[in-house]
Amino acid sequence: MDIEKLDLKSPDLVNENFEKLAALFPNCVTEGAEGKAIDFDLLKQELSHAVVEGNKERYRLEWPGKREAIVTANLPTTKTLRPVREDSVDFDNTENLYIEGDNLEVLKLLQESYLGKIKMIYIDPPYNTGKDFVYKDNFSKDAQEELIESGQKDEYNQRLVANPETAGRYHSDWLSMMYPRLKLARNLLSNDGVIFISIDDNEVHNLKRVCDEIFGDINFIANVIWERAFAPKNDAKYFSDSHDHILVFTKNILEFEIGKLERSEESKSRYKNADDDSRGPWTSGDLSVKTYSEKYDYPITTPSGRTVNPPHGSCWRVSKEKFQELVNDNRIWFGKDGNNVPRLKRFLSEVQTGMVPISIWPYKEVGHNQEGRQEVKKLFDDKGYFDGPKPVRLLSRILQVANLDEDSTVLDFFSGSGSLAHTVYSWNAENQGRVSFIQVQLPEETDEKSEAYKAGFKNICEIGKERIRRAANKIKEETKADIDYGFRVYRLDSSNMQDVYYKPQDYNQSNLDLFADNVKPDRTADDLLAQVMLDWGLPLSLKIEQVDVSGKKAFKVAENSLYACFDSGIDEDFAKAIAQDEPLRIVFKDSGFKNDTAKTNVKQLLKQLSPETEMKVI
Repeated sequence: MDIEKLDLKSPDLVNENFEKLAALFPNCVTEGAEGKAIDFDLLKQELSHAVVEGNKERYRLEWPGKREAIVTANLPTTKTLRPVREDSVDFDNTENLYIEGDNLEVLKLLQESYLGKIKMIYIDPPYNTGKDFVYKDNFSKDAQEELIESGQKDEYNQRLVANPETAGRYHSDWLSMMYPRLKLARNLLSNDGVIFISIDDNEVHNLKRVCDEIFGDINFIANVIWERAFAPKNDAKYFSDSHDHILVFTKNILEFEIGKLERSEESKSRYKNADDDSRGPWTSGDLSVKTYSEKYDYPITTPSGRTVNPPHGSCWRVSKEKFQELVNDNRIWFGKDGNNVPRLKRFLSEVQTGMVPISIWPYKEVGHNQEGRQEVKKLFDDKGYFDGPKPVRLLSRILQVANLDEDSTVLDFFSGSGSLAHTVYSWNAENQGRVSFIQVQLPEETDEKSEAYKAGFKNICEIGKERIRRAANKIKEETKADIDYGFRVYRLDSSNMQDVYYKPQDYNQSNLDLFADNVKPDRTADDLLAQVMLDWGLPLSLKIEQVDVSGKKAFKVAENSLYACFDSGIDEDFAKAIAQDEPLRIVFKDSGFKNDTAKTNVKQLLKQLSPETEMKVI
């Protein structure tokens, strides 16, 4: 029996520290003269809000603006998300989210509430074909610029800018847009989570390099080739381009387990039972391997008496003793006349768990772009509104490969027409699952000449939300499945709290009165609750109830996980009533107490009557 030996050495602290840094900052792992090393210039940049210059040569992807992109990802945001109940469906009970706004700011806001909680991310970002628009990120905004910016537009009232092929920073601008978003997205993935990114030939090489850096090249799973077109384009100048790429990376290759695909009838038909084996249909596989081992190189005598050796430079995949066991178990096939080279029998009954997905996905199996367009048209009275939305069959395949749990959360922060949300409804209806989605989309304005604009859809979000509503109704009607068909709408906006840009000498009595309540006058209790949940790291999908406590309106989130009351006149009676439920957390407006004495007494009463309750004010 083997017993593990003591190595009688002290710990290798250098290696331990390297592994810790590599886990925290995989993008800072590079290649040095002696193997893997930490890029300390890049590490300095990760730990600084200012651009850190460096000129050390190394193996990595560089472009003008990369350091600014890193700073952009690391800078905090003062924005918040405001609920839009009138656009939502079953707001208080649903676990699905639709968020309108710049996905960079939204990803930052989700960092605490969804850190390590997203099982699967799928995105279909701009492909950078020369006709696409990219996000214009400005990481060096001062306070005045923040006032000018209105959530998702810059000082020129534009958030998206054209990126033509003639631009001097054509690839660089696209990379600077993608880098911070992918960096923040990685934080949201669970350790066994996986991200799928659709892209074409134009940027797939750069995207792969960026993902190698952010996720670590060891966590690369596959470059899937999706056959997105079913007919050639005869007007193509050189080749008719009929495929897209889907890059697949996992958070941690050691923890991710890929989802198997169901065997097709065509696959099952390959299994026969030529010898009437009682174990049922089987197919046979090559018994030789190219990895040579002398121990596994031996002659085999067939039932007909012929001697067979492995091909030159190869050997058998099992030892001589194991081979005899397989013969005795009737798992070796020598052909009907017993004269063939031996092959290993594999029974269909032993591989029913499914097939490992291959890296080429034909449109016959997962659909094509026109199919995706037709799915949208069927929901909108034969109006397309979107060019090339991804088909539900393709996204269903992605959900299958992602190996979701029944209550997983999936994210798409370039959600477009809402194809992923449509697919999740369909998936849940078919599997009786509780998979929830988070969709994020910039409310990009539709062209005034477009069919969508004429139909009343002023921006892409309006189309996406309506598609999700109609898809839910259609699936509910067709399947009668009892699943979550709702979604909560949130909209990115500036903070709910008053902006203070005055110096002490600039204050006078009139503006002091403005800040007696530090909450902006146009903000509601719903708005404040959303910001509190984000600040406290609570998922926005938690169940919300509105209850009456001592005549005050209070929000009850996930039973007693959080109570919030933003009414005025909070006093000791309220504290006694709320303490009976022993909430884990409770929050009030700082100006909401009856007076300073009541504020002190409420805190003391909660400490006495519900000692586990954490109280905060805004």
